[in-house]
Amino acid sequence: MSVNIHEAKTNLSRLIEKALAGEEVIIAKAGKPVVRLVAIEEMKPIVLGSARGVMELTPGWDSPETNAEIAELFYSSE
Repeated sequence: MSVNIHEAKTNLSRLIEKALAGEEVIIAKAGKPVVRLVAIEEMKPIVLGSARGVMELTPGWDSPETNAEIAELFYSSE
């Protein structure tokens, strides 16, 4: 569904309900689409330690040599 800015201001609550129901709502200015009104998906909370047992850090993973190699790969100034 597409509406102009004036209609969006007048019917914002109704448009929000439509977006929450999964309908795409486009707001246009002078007939040109400028904004998409969408519902925000609920984010799952981050659980610290949730990767425990999934990966293993080997000894020396944070050594100065490893850090220098990473710096060279990603932070080299060209």
